[in-house]
Amino acid sequence: MADHAPGFHDAELILRLYEMRREEVMRKSRDAISFGYWPQSMDDIVAILDFAHADNAAWRQVVSYWEMVFGFGQRGIIEPELLVENSGEGILLYTKVRPFLAQIRENAPTAFQHTEWAATQTENGRQRVEFFENRFGDQLVLPANA
Repeated sequence: MADHAPGFHDAELILRLYEMRREEVMRKSRDAISFGYWPQSMDDIVAILDFAHADNAAWRQVVSYWEMVFGFGQRGIIEPELLVENSGEGILLYTKVRPFLAQIRENAPTAFQHTEWAATQTENGRQRVEFFENRFGDQLVLPANA
């Protein structure tokens, strides 16, 4: 984790990342994946990984965005707790795919590595996972049920 207190540099980077999320194509991708995609089985994951799937490009954009963002936190480029505090959507994505990670990683061993780190190795991440499980539990497959 970062060995510094959050400062202006961290705030500037978080604001820039927020600006990137507001870009038109990214907004559409976020809407499709963050709010319209609720995988219920590994078949749902496999389906969206197919390049012919209508939401495949959105999936790739959103997943790679959050991996990049949380990689910044994991490497100390941005203070991790502040970053995760301002990145709930990425933690929601992790909460959705968590039951399927072992199967996903059979073909993509590094998939969601930075997002998982943010969700499990930061206090804000752990709290958000718990919040999302409670809030969206009826739409999620929880790990015990996978």
